[in-house]
Amino acid sequence: MNLLHPPRLDALARDYALGTMTGGARRRFEQLLRHSRAAEMAVLAWQERLATLAAPVLPLTPRDQVWAGLEQRLFPAVAATPSRLSWWRTLLSGRSVGGVLAGVLLAAVVLREQPGWIGLEPVQESLPASYVGLLHDRGGKPTLLASSRRHGRALTVKMLQPLAVPSGSVAVLWALPKEGGAPFAVGAVPANGSATLALPDSAEKLFFGVSRLGVSLEPGPGSARPSGEFVLSGDCVKLW
Repeated sequence: MNLLHPPRLDALARDYALGTMTGGARRRFEQLLRHSRAAEMAVLAWQERLATLAAPVLPLTPRDQVWAGLEQRLFPAVAATPSRLSWWRTLLSGRSVGGVLAGVLLAAVVLREQPGWIGLEPVQESLPASYVGLLHDRGGKPTLLASSRRHGRALTVKMLQPLAVPSGSVAVLWALPKEGGAPFAVGAVPANGSATLALPDSAEKLFFGVSRLGVSLEPGPGSARPSGEFVLSGDCVKLW
């Protein structure tokens, strides 16, 4: 069985990122991750997609008027007694309301990101057709994840670890065409965090003949070609 076949690899990466892969299957897939950059990029893409589920929700403390309003609406024929009001305050405490809101937020995110899970649309077994690049530093550590929809006109970049950029310099992402073609600049990337780079054309037209990506440190974003060695580099692959 070829685990690197794109549809099968994407399904395995999804299960691994969700935590539903266990036992021997998980151990075998982790062994594959240690030797396959394609598998590593597939997992990172799913982790990026699911990251919004971990967003924290702050607890809310409703005002006294809220309790009184609930009492009047739910028990209009009964005077609001201190014991009844106390019971409602316990039931709908700030922690409880915060938990309810967290559940609502989680449901909204799931509906937005994975509507097929509850039958609202056909289940999509793979990520949208995309170009993805995973760039490593000189020590081989994954540092930058870049992705763009196949027919999109924007490239999303995320720094997996901070990049040291000297004062007065700019980190520029370059696309390296196959067969030794001249590299062209994609845009400036941040030293940490995430950013979205506008593309002058669709990703399909720009990256169809690109096999690798690289980041160099330049005196400005308008450099015509890399002025030095790449501090980050990695493969650019098609996921479809």
